[in-house]
Amino acid sequence: MFALTFLGTSASVPSPERNHPGILVEAVGSRILVDCGEGTQRQLLRSGAGFRRLDHLLLTHGHFDHVLGIPGLFSTLRLRQSSDAMTIHGGPGTLDVVVRMLAGLWGEGRAPIPLDLAPLAEGRVLDAGEFTIDCFPVRHRDTDSFAFSFRSAIRRHLLPDRLLALRVPDGPVRGELAEGRQVRLDDGRTIDPEQVLGPAQGRRKLVIVGDTETTEGLDDHVRDADVLVIEATFLARDAATAHAYGHLTATEAAALAARSAVKQLVLTHISGRYPDEDILVEATGTFPNSRLASDFDRITI
Repeated sequence: MFALTFLGTSASVPSPERNHPGILVEAVGSRILVDCGEGTQRQLLRSGAGFRRLDHLLLTHGHFDHVLGIPGLFSTLRLRQSSDAMTIHGGPGTLDVVVRMLAGLWGEGRAPIPLDLAPLAEGRVLDAGEFTIDCFPVRHRDTDSFAFSFRSAIRRHLLPDRLLALRVPDGPVRGELAEGRQVRLDDGRTIDPEQVLGPAQGRRKLVIVGDTETTEGLDDHVRDADVLVIEATFLARDAATAHAYGHLTATEAAALAARSAVKQLVLTHISGRYPDEDILVEATGTFPNSRLASDFDRITI
């Protein structure tokens, strides 16, 4: 299961209602921040999420509206005497932006909290056992931009009635069976996991795409996602402007969801130039199960 809290949903210019981009993803005890726009630390407090156990920061790219909240957040973590290292995942160019920003404030090679810098390349970012994170490149104004795909592990639960019928005792043997390993009981019988495991539960898939100037090449990456979070900075009537600035229209985002069998589309990076209802009407005209994210919205997958 994944739980998303939208900390910021604006485009490059924030509004009284929308902060700069940031999403908190919670999964099986892990808390992962995707982008860290200016004011993210305050949004964490206002949302009730707080600062505990923030140990991974995934950056879609290095534009300032997605990274300027990092110094403030790190300063607060230092004041709270957080001893956990923060791993920052980003493209090489994005990490260079972060390193130079931190060096300008605290000196070269110094930061207020322990950091690990993890350059991104297409493929696996993190394997946490219960879930994985992969990344794939997107095109946005000559930046080294990446999107992220979260997948939960397929789970099968032990069936109590089968355990009882086969007289499988409580204890470590049940754990072995739950992990898919064959066991031998004290009476000499061998129990195979298939004898006591229920059907596989469906894997959950979440895809988060930051700024992107095109949906070309994204279909396979987002296909069958339970939730696709993606920008919709412009309306179709301003498509030429959208492409000039390296962004999508709501129609383009919705068309990607429709042809890729996405279950729910969540639009973010919302520009104050349009009423929210106009963006939603345009998106739902192509993909009915669309919604606009607002700051502090929470979605559970």
